[in-house]
Amino acid sequence: MLRKLMMVLLACAGLAAAAAYGSEAGIRQGFQAKFPNATVESVARTPFAGIYEVVFDGQIAYTDEKLNFVFFGNLYDVRGGVERNLTRERSVQLNAATLSKSADQAFKRVRGNGKRTLYTFEDPNCPWCKKLHGELNSMTNLTVYTFLIPILGPDSVEKSKAVWCAKDRAKAWDEAMQGTTAGGRRDCETPIEKNLQLMQRFGIRGTPAIYLGDGRQVGAGFVPAGELEQALNSVSSK
Repeated sequence: MLRKLMMVLLACAGLAAAAAYGSEAGIRQGFQAKFPNATVESVARTPFAGIYEVVFDGQIAYTDEKLNFVFFGNLYDVRGGVERNLTRERSVQLNAATLSKSADQAFKRVRGNGKRTLYTFEDPNCPWCKKLHGELNSMTNLTVYTFLIPILGPDSVEKSKAVWCAKDRAKAWDEAMQGTTAGGRRDCETPIEKNLQLMQRFGIRGTPAIYLGDGRQVGAGFVPAGELEQALNSVSSK
């Protein structure tokens, strides 16, 4: 059904007269005018004549040159007999860029040479996060960036503040995962609100959420070390 809808919209766009906006800058301006509550991040031409990709608020939409049609869904390139999900590829690229840009909102742990990268979204009171902690401790040659997202109540907020405000955040996190209440100050400036916004942007609904350095999500919650190793190796083999 989705592909049929996309074919209809593409056909309509192909029949359109001269472009009303005519360039990426024009599409950006027109889209922003039609949807003033959206924050347009980028506009780019797709391989399909007259169709533009618009990234706004972390979402991907497509529109024709005259902004008569705006549609969501997966855009496929089936040229050459090989089906490529262009939307999924682009979404992963956006994830990787956003995670890298937001890394200062996470605390960092390095094991071994740290050449491989994982990003995790975790709550200090999440039991599956504690189980993941043990799996990560069994791995090496890994850098883990953890975004604190205290979604399990006020106690999670206090523990997250204690971890972030600690002089040694990795040690404070280890203690939190072992059930030890972290002491020290809790009045420093934290990235918790920004992390919660990032969580919404990624559509995360629970913890832990795990992403590879190339932007792909691994599983949908807890993932054992063996599966994490396979996923990490798939990045390094590309």
